[in-house]
Amino acid sequence: MLRLFRRSDGSGATERVDADVEAATPTATSDAVAVVRAMSAQASNVGRDAAEVRGVMEDAQKIVHAQGLAMQQVARQLEEVHTAQGSIANVTLETLQAVAHAREALQSVSREVQGIMQTLHQVADAAGQITQIALQTRLVAFNASVEAKRAGDAGRGFGVVADAVKDLAGKVETTSKAIMSTVGQLDERIENFSRDLRFDETADVRSRSAVHTAFSSVEQDVERISQAADQSRNICARLNENAQELGSEVQQASAKLNGALACSERFLKVSEAMIEQVAGFGIETDDTPFIQAAQQAAQQISTLLENAVRSGAIRQADLFDDQYRAIPHTNPAQHLTRFVELADRLFPQVQERMLGMSPRVSYCIAVDRNGYCAMHNKKYSQPQRGNVAWDTANSRYRRIFNDRTGLASARNQRPFLLQTYRRDMGGGQHVLLKEASAPIVVGGRHWGGLRIGFSF
Repeated sequence: MLRLFRRSDGSGATERVDADVEAATPTATSDAVAVVRAMSAQASNVGRDAAEVRGVMEDAQKIVHAQGLAMQQVARQLEEVHTAQGSIANVTLETLQAVAHAREALQSVSREVQGIMQTLHQVADAAGQITQIALQTRLVAFNASVEAKRAGDAGRGFGVVADAVKDLAGKVETTSKAIMSTVGQLDERIENFSRDLRFDETADVRSRSAVHTAFSSVEQDVERISQAADQSRNICARLNENAQELGSEVQQASAKLNGALACSERFLKVSEAMIEQVAGFGIETDDTPFIQAAQQAAQQISTLLENAVRSGAIRQADLFDDQYRAIPHTNPAQHLTRFVELADRLFPQVQERMLGMSPRVSYCIAVDRNGYCAMHNKKYSQPQRGNVAWDTANSRYRRIFNDRTGLASARNQRPFLLQTYRRDMGGGQHVLLKEASAPIVVGGRHWGGLRIGFSF
């Protein structure tokens, strides 16, 4: 007869099963146990492979997620560039319109200048006529003076008047000639200015004035900017389309990875369930000592906490405090609760002793039902240095481990839980471990779990 023990439900109760094996002999019983142990070993190997595959897929999922975020950022930036290029196009159009308006204004000024030139021509003509009149007046005055001299004393007064008229006519002539000279110079300058202002589209570019050459240069530069902006906008539009396609592909890849992760999760649970069922039957396996150690350590922590509550060292409400207060400037984030001082004082005596049970044991920690680890093993409870990779591996106390494995162990209320997972050691480094956990109960109330991690 082969006598086996297994768990019947999640309440922690066990059911004793007597299995009669026909023609059971010590050899047959030994063979059956060997087969079960071999199955447990195979399930353990499957669980290790499943955990490793799951870890790789989680890494890939993180990369895909980061790529998705990057593609979204690229798409937003391309949209911003597209908008900016649209603004450039609007500005260049406004600039071209401003240049055209300036040309029109110059043409208007040119027309006004031509009107001024016509007025000056009229002034010059009038000055010429005044000169002619002055010449004629001087000639008449000269003749009058001659006649006055012939008349003798009778014409002396008239001669004086004639001489005065002749002098006045000379001054008028001189002044009118000066006016004509000044008007001529002004006319020449205004003509040059008018020539600079006039714009002839049929004229050769080299023969245009400096003003209109500058306008033409500005127009050409603005048009080149506008063309470049149009080309860039078209390129960005195509890039945006490609980015959206890539984003869609990344989302599809992420969805497929989620499906693969769910499958690996089921696969891992099957392997863990097989190992757990074998252990539950009472058959000794490689995992049995660690399961028993986790149960013993959980009971010891439970006793220490119950005694602390009973003695008044801590109130039960403080022991179950879940108002985690973040410690500033910590990465990974660390937190404080009202029971950290008690944990610092009580937990090491159990946790450190469990490290010595086997070289395979990596850690032994007590966590509350939310995965909060107030006090880790001393070698992993170093103050942070500001180096994320080092801090992740060596400053593991005061942290909340609410990953799949951590939360399952923290909230498990069955006699034990056996899991396989990759432990994040920071800097992209991971360690593949098994973990045995058992519930910690204080005064009949589930407080958390005792976790022992060990290598394969």
